[in-house]
Amino acid sequence: MVVPELSTIIIALIALAVIYFFFKTFKSLIVNAIVGLVILFGANMLFGLGIAYTWLVILISAIGGALGALLIIVLHVFGIAF
Repeated sequence: MVVPELSTIIIALIALAVIYFFFKTFKSLIVNAIVGLVILFGANMLFGLGIAYTWLVILISAIGGALGALLIIVLHVFGIAF
């Protein structure tokens, strides 16, 4: 029977596609987090903001990248958060 081999190949291709998209998304999150943290580090050094690097700050930076870092800075300057 050819069906078990064909179904195994289809399942392997689907698993490969899921793994590819997971790592592609994970890579972009890491790049965004690094860019956001570099911006936050620069803002802390230049302006002495004192923003702590917590998991929430890293998560916002990972999802939002540079815009997330700017959002954190604005919220900190206005005294709303961080």
